[in-house]
Amino acid sequence: MPQLRISEIFYSLQGETSRVGLPTVFVRLTGCPLRCSYCDTAYAFAGGQNMELAQILEQVRGHSAHYVTVTGGEPLAQKNCHDLLCALCDAGYNVSLETGGALDVSEVDQRVVKVVDIKTPGSGEMERNHWGNLAVLNKQDEIKFVLCDEADYRWTLQVMSDYGLADKCAVLFSPVQGQLAPRDLAEWILRDRVPVRMQVQMHKLIWGNVPGH
Repeated sequence: MPQLRISEIFYSLQGETSRVGLPTVFVRLTGCPLRCSYCDTAYAFAGGQNMELAQILEQVRGHSAHYVTVTGGEPLAQKNCHDLLCALCDAGYNVSLETGGALDVSEVDQRVVKVVDIKTPGSGEMERNHWGNLAVLNKQDEIKFVLCDEADYRWTLQVMSDYGLADKCAVLFSPVQGQLAPRDLAEWILRDRVPVRMQVQMHKLIWGNVPGH
């Protein structure tokens, strides 16, 4: 039976992506090869517990939710993540995957909504971007940019233009909490008429930066 290292499984409101506000079960996997400057889940780099696939599914089922998000850390850093995604889809859940964009997503089950985070210069991990991922995304998927400052914003506009991202799938812009004022980002988007969805982390507005929310 496949096992995965699990940091936490919890039920909350989705705070980001186009599913914001929807009651969702989050399965957070332990471990991440990246060290982004603004990371807010460093507690998931290590620790957690080994769980068999059946145990994970049992915990998810106990929350009676329709939506499940597999996140991290970096979930794809565990090879059995693909087994988990398939099993969740087979069980009838609406499944999304939040991935840092450094690992190949081409083998992810096509039923899964892939939310791929493209790392900006301000993250400190721009060189780790797996640009080939952009070629395998489809209309149901989403691309996220977490922006530290106006330099990140300008860089991101160039990436959007170079890869034609606005025509590929939904593009999300997020300001780093405490570094970039949401109002500033909103005004830049409106000024430049950028075809993106701006988002803030709704769960932090409600509960603060507390694990399990």
